[in-house]
Amino acid sequence: MLKLNVKNETSRLKAVVLGTAKSNGPTPKLEEAYDPKSALHIKAGTYPIEKDMVKEMEAVANVFEKYDIKVFRPELIEDCNQIFARDIAFVIDDVFVKANILPDRENELDAIQYVIDQVNPEKVIRPPEEVHIEGGDVMPWNNYIFVGTYREDDYPDCIVARTNLAGVAFLEKTFPNKKVKSFNLKKSQNNPRDNALHLDCCFQPIGTNKAILHKEGFLEEEEYEWLLNYFGKDNCFIITKDEMYNMNSNIFSISENVIISERNFTRLNAWLRDNGFTVEEVPYAEISKQEGLLRCSTMPLIRD
Repeated sequence: MLKLNVKNETSRLKAVVLGTAKSNGPTPKLEEAYDPKSALHIKAGTYPIEKDMVKEMEAVANVFEKYDIKVFRPELIEDCNQIFARDIAFVIDDVFVKANILPDRENELDAIQYVIDQVNPEKVIRPPEEVHIEGGDVMPWNNYIFVGTYREDDYPDCIVARTNLAGVAFLEKTFPNKKVKSFNLKKSQNNPRDNALHLDCCFQPIGTNKAILHKEGFLEEEEYEWLLNYFGKDNCFIITKDEMYNMNSNIFSISENVIISERNFTRLNAWLRDNGFTVEEVPYAEISKQEGLLRCSTMPLIRD
């Protein structure tokens, strides 16, 4: 049996699901793109190819091996993008929550059923149908659960809006001992520089008391200010629009002092090292073309 335990984003990682880029399928048609960044690369003819993405994900698998982390990979589905394991489920404390994702991604959940089968079935839950929620929007942080949402009236027409208010209410009800703090995110169907697809596209806690933040990702300035005050200005690394576009906030913590980051994030990686972190750099620029990076392709099951 897997004894699930995830209380925050940075405690020492013991077991994780890492997506796979194998049999990723052909480049999608423009009308099949779920987000503006993928659409941009489909149009430009620069959409990433399978062998490059497989290589990038293997680099991450090698880092996990180095730190003696148990890694689960999804079973292969022919011609299916299974890179973003974070979208389909998440763990809070010892509870495994299956996400209600876009319906045509349902089979991605089936591909990790063999992992779910190793969890106490009483601890596996699925939100009711009206609840939209994806792992990229959900961040356990000790007594808090930070959650990205979209509160505007055009939510139903917005494919880039992934977690609704019913999702926030579901977390409040399911984890009554936690403080659920939601953030209204900026969405754009056609401009990836103005689109915070998930909360981890504009914010991520690191270490024990630090954070990466992008101000323009938040629709309500006071919610951004709340995070800035909570972590303290001096503990926050503020990223630019370009850095947000390149997904600088979407790195992944192996522990409170070890972080996997993209090798091109020079400004961020230098800051992390200056602040005492060990940075494991990997190439991930091809995968980032699909508006997701390291946090999006990993789903922690057990942290110490």
